[in-house]
Parts: sequence; C-alpha cells; structure tokens
Amino acid sequence: MTDTDLLAAAFEEHRDHLRAVAYRLLGSMTDADDAVQDAWLRLTGSDTREVENLGGWLTTVVARVSLNMLRSRRHRNEEPVGDSWPVAAEAAARDGAAASGRPGPPGDPEDEAVLADSVGLALLVVLDTLTPAERLAFVLHDMFAMPFTEVADVLGRSTDATRQLASRARRRVRGAPSPDHAADFARQREVASAFLAAARGGDFAALVALLDSDVTLTGDAFTVPSGRPALLHGADLVAKGAATASARAEHSQLALVDGAVGIVFAPAGRLQIVLALTVSPERRITAIDVIGDPDRLRRLRLAVLPG
Repeated sequence: MTDTDLLAAAFEEHRDHLRAVAYRLLGSMTDADDAVQDAWLRLTGSDTREVENLGGWLTTVVARVSLNMLRSRRHRNEEPVGDSWPVAAEAAARDGAAASGRPGPPGDPEDEAVLADSVGLALLVVLDTLTPAERLAFVLHDMFAMPFTEVADVLGRSTDATRQLASRARRRVRGAPSPDHAADFARQREVASAFLAAARGGDFAALVALLDSDVTLTGDAFTVPSGRPALLHGADLVAKGAATASARAEHSQLALVDGAVGIVFAPAGRLQIVLALTVSPERRITAIDVIGDPDRLRRLRLAVLPG
C-alpha cells in the first residue's frame, strides 16, 4: 500500500465527522462536500508527519474552509436581475380600481434529509441567522466540544472574544422554535409553500383558496415603480397580483422572517423583496407585507428554509 493509499484510508475514517461539521456550519450538503474535498486537497499537499491528531487537524481545516465560505456569502455583490413581485400587485390594483370605479394607488437528498433530521430544522434555520463567527464558535464548541482555545485559533480571535461569540449564539439558539410551536411552524410553512407553488403556476383559483376573503397586501414605496406605497384588499386582487408574477415567484423561496415563515425574492443571490405572511389558524393568509426598503430589509432576521 502506497503512502497515498494510507493517507486516503486515514482520511476516510474521518470523512463522516468532517461532513457533519461542515454541514452544521454551512447548512448545505453540496457546500459541505466541497469543504471536505478542499480539506482532502490540503491534506495531500501538506506535510503531516508531525501531526499527532489527524482528526483534529482536519476538523480545523474544514472549519477554516467553511468560515471562508460563510464570509463569502455575506460579501457577495452580484448585480440584481429581473423585476420585483409587487409590480404585478400594482397592476392588479390598477385593474381592480378600474373595475370598481375607484381610484387606485400605483447533495444527495437522502443524506441531506438524514443530517437535517439529526440537527433539527429549527436549529438549522437559527444557525443561518448567526454571523459566520458566531456560528462557527457555537457549532465547534457547543456541538462538537472543540476547546475555545482551538476555536479561537480558527477565528483568529482571543479566547475571551470567542467565548462571547458562542454565548451570543447560544442565546439566539435558545430562542429557536420549541416543540410547542412545531405545529404552528408546520402550518405556516404548509400554507406559504402552497402559496408560492400557486404563484409559480399562475394558479388564480388556488391562490384565492389560500387567501382570507379580507386579506390585505401592503407594499412599501421601494416595491413599486411609482415610488408610492401600494395597498390591495381582498382575495381576488391579491391573487391576481400573485398570479401575474409567476416569473418572479419562480426565483423566490421560503424563509424564516422574524420568526415566521415568509417568502424572499433574491435573484443572483441579492435580496430585493421579502413577503412577510400572516397565517390564521384556519390556514388562510390574512395579511402580506411586501418589504423592499433597504433599511427595513437590513433589520429583518432572515433565514432561508431548506427546500
């Protein structure tokens, strides 16, 4: 057996652990596998003869790779493409006003599922709201028992500062949806998912069925071409706006918006629009707040939900 074969065999012994670490840090099996592959390439290009704890060394490498990936997500600067959902809503408002005579305003799926179950969806969602440093400090220390001194070395910070990062993350995680709220969370997600699917298909009837008869949609001045806030009232008008925006809906996805399930429109990875939904116990959407104001968007706590 060659040295390369021995190295590969040793690496395989740690692969599952490395994937678990990377997945909890990145929340994506595809990204996790990329991070693990990067660790293998770095291993083959390094002199590890004096490394006493290969598992620890590889975990540190994967953590650093994952940290860089998390930071790159936060610093992307893609140009926005496409249009925004409320354009269709405004058109629906004009059509409705004209009709009424009133003036109107302008990885491998199986592996992913297994890991997601072991972590818990609520936790994955909350981890996605943390800063990269907070997420790494919490995951490595609280979930994988890595000493703070080693976590601090990965982050390039002092041990005390790293403890503070983990403490802040821990407080956020404690605020994750509890089992008592699981049914409510599932109800919100079911309705939001059905709404998004109906919008993508332009299915007017399905949209109306999901909306309360007195549903209200509000859109801030940043969400409509006229630069004036938009207001739609009633299931027919709101459904018409959503149905005519199927192209935008195709590039939208479910997300946690300040603790409730909503929808985000982020073409090319750049957030443009957030739909904050209010869902009744009867599984009807009673209100939609369409947010495009950059200041409001920055204040939102957002986390994209796994598909």
